[in-house]
Amino acid sequence: MNATKELDARGLNCPLPILKAKKALSDMTSGQTLKVIATDAGSVRDFQAFAKQTGNELVEQATEGSDFITVLKRR
Repeated sequence: MNATKELDARGLNCPLPILKAKKALSDMTSGQTLKVIATDAGSVRDFQAFAKQTGNELVEQATEGSDFITVLKRR
């Protein structure tokens, strides 16, 4: 998927991937997509909860090797 913006959060542990994603989303307009690449396995569950709490749409989650990919759509 081609995202509007990509955030590399590899090597960061909870809650940093969420905090960086929140900041990136705040600079985006409604409907734009953010692709987050993280290596923290907990980020998968964290982004699911984050999407529910913030109203941003969780478009896709995937694992590629040791990377956990999450795509969010700005509300």
